[in-house]
Parts: sequence; C-alpha cells; structure tokens
Amino acid sequence: MTIEQAQKTVDDWIKEYGVRYFNELTNMAQLTEEVGEVARIIARRYGEQSEKESDKGKDLGDELADVLFVIICLANQTGVDLQSVLQKNLEKKTGRDSNRHKENGKLK
Repeated sequence: MTIEQAQKTVDDWIKEYGVRYFNELTNMAQLTEEVGEVARIIARRYGEQSEKESDKGKDLGDELADVLFVIICLANQTGVDLQSVLQKNLEKKTGRDSNRHKENGKLK
C-alpha cells in the first residue's frame, strides 16, 4: 500500500465506520495518547524500566499502526499529501545531512 492509498483507505474507513473525523485538536490529543502507548512499550521492553505483567501482551506494531492512523487522519483533514511531503522532507534531510551522520564519531 502506498502512502497515497493509505490516506484514501483511512478516509474511506472514516466515512463508512467513523461517521466523521474528530476535530484536529481531538486528533492531536489522540496522537499524543497513542505515542504515549508506544513510549510505554519501548521504555519497558527495550529500556531500563521493568515491564509490568499487564504490558507484556501489548503489541508494539499495533500501537505504531494506531499512531500512523491518527497521523493520516490529521493529514487528511488538513489537506496534507503525506506521500509528497515525505519525499520533500527526505530530499531536505539528504541535502542537509548527507555527511553529518557519517562524520559523527558518536555513531561509530
């Protein structure tokens, strides 16, 4: 699935099952909540915090998909073509950082 297709699929899902998009502020709060769930899994599974029994069944992939879903909702409702802006963003990063990370001694 391309990013363009993902945006259309989410839009179709919202229209069929979601009734309408939540407003932008609600979706921003949702995004923050979903990113927090990802952070909790990462901190406990890969970080130094111990994983609670109730967290052990959490699926990182599913939580990342929740983040992506809300990002796509925000893009759709604000008229952002994610495929296009991601390409532009990668071009910007390539021009700006083409040697920066290779020359960073901290990354070796």
